[in-house]
Amino acid sequence: MKSLIKQKEFSIFAIIVLLCIVLSFVSPVFLTVGNFLDIMEGNVVMAILAIGMTLIIITSDIDVSVAAVTTAVAVTIGSLFGHLPNSWVSVLLIFLIAPLVGLIIGCVNGLLVSRIKIPAIVVTLGTLNIINGLVLYFTNGQYLNSSNLPAAFISFANYELLGIPILIYLLTVVAVLTWYILKHTLIGRSVLAIGGKSQSAVRVGIDEKKIKMFVFAYMGFLAGVAAIAQTAYTKAVDPNGMLGLEMMVIAAVVLGGTNIQGGRGTIQGTLLGVLLLAIIENGMILAHIDTFWQKVVTGAIIVFAISYDRISYKRQQAKLTKIEVEA
Repeated sequence: MKSLIKQKEFSIFAIIVLLCIVLSFVSPVFLTVGNFLDIMEGNVVMAILAIGMTLIIITSDIDVSVAAVTTAVAVTIGSLFGHLPNSWVSVLLIFLIAPLVGLIIGCVNGLLVSRIKIPAIVVTLGTLNIINGLVLYFTNGQYLNSSNLPAAFISFANYELLGIPILIYLLTVVAVLTWYILKHTLIGRSVLAIGGKSQSAVRVGIDEKKIKMFVFAYMGFLAGVAAIAQTAYTKAVDPNGMLGLEMMVIAAVVLGGTNIQGGRGTIQGTLLGVLLLAIIENGMILAHIDTFWQKVVTGAIIVFAISYDRISYKRQQAKLTKIEVEA
């Protein structure tokens, strides 16, 4: 029990429970099943991207292009819908094409980071600007609404199983798959090793280039999945709809206990981080707090989360140094 309480995920869960109790007094609507399903469905895209970002941050890198890549894939599939048949075949094709497009973009990022050794922040900032410029050029800043999407895709977007939206099941599949990769595969253990002590990992035979390539490629793949989820949720393709989402994604990952220095992180922690941000946002909306204050609170949370993580990391290092000196 003591080991459970010491885990960072437990403290995040406790904060979520406390917030839920407080917000239940702010609005009686908050603790309803319908509101929680809305919160979960509305944050599926952020959660999918945060899951991919977790692997990248564990390797001590970062990807600020995730929202732009997701938008690019959404625009791609939105354009393709006009040339596909109005049937379930088109939905299946989109589930193949969207992750593939995202994977290709992720591989470009991965190649530049792992092979040419350009810092990830520089590569992804460049990708972010290139993609945003191309998207605005090809779309003219205009979005496609539901009338431009096939009826089969709209049916998929509206589908519920046991009263739970299909997008929540999609997130569950992504979360379980990534958890299994990180926890029970050689490549997952290599991701943790590279982020912990890169030089030591290389000495024991782990190929750092392949691991870096994998995490960026996987991030691109998940961005493609997130693009499907975004299009299904909004039933539209908005070229400007996800501007700034990458900061929320990074905040959720850090809030979930992933070390910004790399080497530590869990999928369940990331999901709790996403849920915490989603509940805060939903609570402020129900409390009728102005939008600009929502951004101020989100920014403060990002600064606090990263500062707390950095302070905790320094304290752990100081304790280890003290133990080594005494020994």
